[in-house]
Amino acid sequence: MLISKKENNEYTANQITVLEGLEPVRKRPGMYIGGTGIEGLHHLVWELIDNSIDEALAGYAKNIDVKLLEDGGVSVKDDGRGIPTEVHPKTKKSTVETVLTVLHAGGKFGDSGYKVSGGLHGVGSSVVNALSNKLEIKVYRNGNIYQQFYAKGVPKGELKIIGKTNQTGTEVIFYPDDSIFQTIQFNYEAIQDRLRHAAYLTKGIKTSIEDCSNNNKYSFYFDGGIKSYVKHLNLGKEVVDEDIFYVDKTVADSQIEIAIQYTDSYTETLKVFANNVLNPDGGTHLTGFRASLTRVINDYARKQGLLKEKEENLSGEDTREGLTAIILVKLTDPQFEGQTKNKLGNPEVRGYVEQVMNEYFTYYLEEHPAVAKKIVGKALLAARARKAARAARDNILRKGILDGASMPGKLTDCSNKDPQESEIFLVEGDSAGGSAKTGRDSKSQAILPLKGKILNVERARLDKMLANNEIVSLIKALGVGIQDSFDIKGLRYNRIIIMTDADVDGSHIATLLMTFFFRYMPVIIQNGHLYIAKPPLFELVKPGKQESVFVYNEDDLQKIIDDYIKTKKGKDIVPKNNEERYKIAGFVEQKRYKGLGEMDGEQLFTTTMNPEKRVLIRVSIEDAEKADAIFNKLMGVEVELRKNFIQTHARFVKDLDV
Repeated sequence: MLISKKENNEYTANQITVLEGLEPVRKRPGMYIGGTGIEGLHHLVWELIDNSIDEALAGYAKNIDVKLLEDGGVSVKDDGRGIPTEVHPKTKKSTVETVLTVLHAGGKFGDSGYKVSGGLHGVGSSVVNALSNKLEIKVYRNGNIYQQFYAKGVPKGELKIIGKTNQTGTEVIFYPDDSIFQTIQFNYEAIQDRLRHAAYLTKGIKTSIEDCSNNNKYSFYFDGGIKSYVKHLNLGKEVVDEDIFYVDKTVADSQIEIAIQYTDSYTETLKVFANNVLNPDGGTHLTGFRASLTRVINDYARKQGLLKEKEENLSGEDTREGLTAIILVKLTDPQFEGQTKNKLGNPEVRGYVEQVMNEYFTYYLEEHPAVAKKIVGKALLAARARKAARAARDNILRKGILDGASMPGKLTDCSNKDPQESEIFLVEGDSAGGSAKTGRDSKSQAILPLKGKILNVERARLDKMLANNEIVSLIKALGVGIQDSFDIKGLRYNRIIIMTDADVDGSHIATLLMTFFFRYMPVIIQNGHLYIAKPPLFELVKPGKQESVFVYNEDDLQKIIDDYIKTKKGKDIVPKNNEERYKIAGFVEQKRYKGLGEMDGEQLFTTTMNPEKRVLIRVSIEDAEKADAIFNKLMGVEVELRKNFIQTHARFVKDLDV
């Protein structure tokens, strides 16, 4: 891919445009990396990876390697052209130093820089430098190896030649400033995922990560690009056809790449990217894709007589049920809404995407009639189910079943009407529900007992869900509605707490509830409203006293007993095994809880519901794609996937109730 309007491969100091200085970065890092927590820390790595990706998009880099160093540093290296090293005409400093010390200095501005760029407005390298205690850069270019060191954005000497090489590329090694970031511990899996996505989105590049502290290594190369990405997203799902629709076309000066495959799922998985940057809020490329997809499928269905003359057109929702699609556009001047790049705004891109889809997806359906018939058949089935669900929902609304003015009979509500100061416990069974009701703080804590295991919504449409009493009671109690009528403003409780037994059945019920929220009310999870209560596994009663110590896991139990032995029996006594440990501390009364119903109201409140002492686990969606895959494994139709998951993770289970 050419990068210059003059159609040449020159990459010199004159192609680096300088806009403004670097001073604000250390004072207000959040403006440049979004914050100083774990996300902001990893944003430094993303910026350097994006710079290397830009070299790959321009057709020069083939390899991007990240290393987590043993001393806490991070190395990001590519085999692109290497940053120009000559003196910059405006700054009168080396171009390397200019890129690292001047904000908005990079090849992403002006007419001679990158044609396609995904970096953060060219501020990446300088921001990383400004927010690092120390940074080392090596440039492999012109047969030389150049090196320069920095401390908190300030150069510690000139750019120097330290050797000869036949390689080209750039390597940056940085150490984040621990006085700025809340943590400087990098997450291997997060970086691994980022590099996997980079390899999917850029055909022909190889990415790798290595943790030097434990020699953990992983590399990614996907010759199929986004086709491989779609295949990855559909692992474990039953696909309508193994064939994946794929098109890669250039319209005007923009490249449009699309991959599509349908599954038997009731939900859609649709990811859109501009210049390799994920746009979670969509944009003009998504609008064009959806409009064209609906139009092409309806036109084909009419033409083939699959949609009768008197039947209404399939809706966009119908045509996207079970859809997995990746849309990747590459353009010279992307217009994003805000620095976070959540949404693409270029109006011309909608037309480009529609043009490509209208032509090539139409060809695909005509040339693959068996697949086309399955796709249309699935959409028709979705339309009938949608109408049935709407009728069921309308019927429920007519009866006032989801009306917030009439709460479910099994709900024991709290007296406080301020949602911010209220919480609801979703409790497994009537027995535990009874204990929770008697032990709760009636002012702020509501109790909703759920009978048995709720419906697995991973395998059910809305009409079936609304026929389930437990789910209807839950929707009604929360006050937010469902699907089209969902409104987070109606949420009646700031915290929704899943409270189930600490056994296999309890974990299953908790997973079913999390599946419901993940699939139908993800905003509740995203906004931090969903929690899991952690009840104790053991109660230890001190001899001669009525005082109890509640223990939440096996490891803590062993530690408490060992500490008691050392305090009361002497430090020299070291039990050889668990049998001897229990024998020495035999006067301690130990009770193993198998269910919440075994505790009375006071015990349940003290151990699991008291805000001052309880243990709550907040449910989060750190990576929706990974979460989707896990829920599909655990709750989907593929028994073999679930079996493999259990076999893989069984060795980590310490307490198993069968």
